[in-house]
Amino acid sequence: MKRAMLSLALLGLGACTVGPDFHPPRAQLPDQWETVPDSATSVGGAVDRRWWQQLGDAQLTALVERAAKSNLDVRTASNRLEQSRVLRDVTGSQQYPGVSASGAYQRDRNSQKGLLDPSNRDGQSPYEVWTATLDASWEVDLWGHVRRDVEAADAELQLTSAQRDGVLLSIAAETATDYIRLRGVQARLAVARENLDIARQSERLTRLRFDNGVTTQLDTANAAAQVSTIAATLPVLQAQQDTLINALSYLLGEPPRALDAQLREAKAIPQPAASVPLGLPSELARRRPDIQQSEAALHRATAAIGVAQADFYPRVSLGASMGFQALNGADLGAWNSRQWSYGPSLYLPIFQGGRLTGTLELRKRQEQAAALDYQRVVLGAWHEIDNALTDYAAETRHHAALQQAVQHNSDALAIARDRYHQGATDFINVLAVQRALLATQSEQVDSATAAAIDRVHLYRALGGGWPSP
Repeated sequence: MKRAMLSLALLGLGACTVGPDFHPPRAQLPDQWETVPDSATSVGGAVDRRWWQQLGDAQLTALVERAAKSNLDVRTASNRLEQSRVLRDVTGSQQYPGVSASGAYQRDRNSQKGLLDPSNRDGQSPYEVWTATLDASWEVDLWGHVRRDVEAADAELQLTSAQRDGVLLSIAAETATDYIRLRGVQARLAVARENLDIARQSERLTRLRFDNGVTTQLDTANAAAQVSTIAATLPVLQAQQDTLINALSYLLGEPPRALDAQLREAKAIPQPAASVPLGLPSELARRRPDIQQSEAALHRATAAIGVAQADFYPRVSLGASMGFQALNGADLGAWNSRQWSYGPSLYLPIFQGGRLTGTLELRKRQEQAAALDYQRVVLGAWHEIDNALTDYAAETRHHAALQQAVQHNSDALAIARDRYHQGATDFINVLAVQRALLATQSEQVDSATAAAIDRVHLYRALGGGWPSP
């Protein structure tokens, strides 16, 4: 028997592992990114791991890093990661022997007319049984059933880690985007207030000219309408400002209005430098959390095939037990009260009604689905980067053109107001130029906001880094 036990143990040490081994898939990506030919917005080099600092706003940087620590989605994802670590430890414990101890006390009385009374009292009086036992068991992992289980648990841990990183990247990008939108709305408010002041000056001028009989009541009505039209935009923009401050408060795990004092004061829209290091396409699979997550899911599915295949083979367990049993508590530790047992046990599946075959086929189909999902995620990342590059380059050119348009409209408004003051043109021309200026100024602010947000989207698409939780 001892030789048999030793042989089984040695067999377990040299056992094989059934099922396919996992090999990381190769992402189908280009050798170089295709950038917009006339754009100077991208250069070679490594992608900045702390890209939010490149937006040139210390307050934005502080908010992003606060969100990484206090955002509830991040904390939930971190909790799931800890759960996966614990689950991996639990799964890994199957590789080692299990040892347990037990003890029992029981007071019995048998029937005088029944079967043999172990107390030799023929059921005439009760008796006591004292027991203390130490048990050990270990499954000999002949076919890699346990090893594949542990491999799947490791892949699950990698998957949840990538999920947590993906949440961090998303929260960082969402925080930066909402902050940029907030500064854009505040810039729109400043433009509207500036134009409101200009409209009020024009209204006072037309009233003065009307009082002097130089102009008609139509001009004063048009001037008053322009003032009211511009003033009507202020409540809408102020409501957008409040909503964005609340959105940032939510991302930081704070109650509504918690960031009012900090963010109410207007600041400039973040204006990052034009150049964006893109990195190599071959590095994308190591940077983007969604690709890492898909790879881990494929690894988990591959390991599950090995688990299903191992279920077809015999399972051998080694067990041993040693303890004491006595009818008197004082004799419990005596040598003559000892009892022991040891030996192997064998489980062999013979007929399972197709359950094992169906499970194996299911695991193979799940691996195929995971491989297809990996290809889908990689292709989606490629498209996302290409679109982000195109959008950012186009918005940069759009913003440069709008800056010139604003300057020309500002000059035109100054000329129109001067000519109207001299009586050389109608007020309707002044109104038209002022409306054009307000429109281009608002569009310029929107373009600056969109360019900064496109920069954030580009960093996110490239799999830029994420703050530490």
